[in-house]
Amino acid sequence: MQDVIDCFVNCDNKISSSIFTFSSNEVLEFLRKPLENIGFKVEKGKSKKSKIHVPVLFGLNNQIDKSFNADAVSADGKIVIEVEAGRAVANNQFLKDIFQASMMFQVEYLIIAVRNEYRGSDDFSKIYAFLETLYISNRMELPIKGILLIGY
Repeated sequence: MQDVIDCFVNCDNKISSSIFTFSSNEVLEFLRKPLENIGFKVEKGKSKKSKIHVPVLFGLNNQIDKSFNADAVSADGKIVIEVEAGRAVANNQFLKDIFQASMMFQVEYLIIAVRNEYRGSDDFSKIYAFLETLYISNRMELPIKGILLIGY
């Protein structure tokens, strides 16, 4: 996890939302090489072949019946990274990320990277408060070991 955090810290001068308004794909492009250097497979584009499919449901003969896409996944398949830009809070994309990671086969940790600033809103703080409430209330138990929230 620290290696992933270091990737974001080392790219901060290129992706900081206080300076730039990049899309999530553009941010992911800056992070591609650093993440690949620490063993992550990173989405290369929006075509079906370029996406990273993480299994969710298996059918006959162990064939994958359902999968969800991830922006990046660790070599062992236990860590999934989702990089969000404008839709993180406005469209509740972070909730969809949590749901999908919870359904993904063998995924233990989710890393959600969100903008610190988006149209005058602090998306990081809003999601942080939500996650803190989720964990402190102890009313919902997720099938993943943890969620790391990164603000950029």
